[in-house]
Amino acid sequence: MSIPGLRRRRLNMKIQTLSNLLRDESGQDLIEYALVAAIIGLAAVAAMSTLASNISNAFSAVGSKLSSGVA
Repeated sequence: MSIPGLRRRRLNMKIQTLSNLLRDESGQDLIEYALVAAIIGLAAVAAMSTLASNISNAFSAVGSKLSSGVA
């Protein structure tokens, strides 16, 4: 086999390998589920942070009203 023919064969093999990798979807579902779980986790953390501040403010307001009502 000549050198140009060998190079062409290797190039075709590389192109075929890349084509196979692009068509392979075996790990795609797992990545999608991981991304969805990460987004839900980030949203939950953000919501809990805001909720914690609101609850803290509500308890502070109730506590100050109770203190002013007793005194």
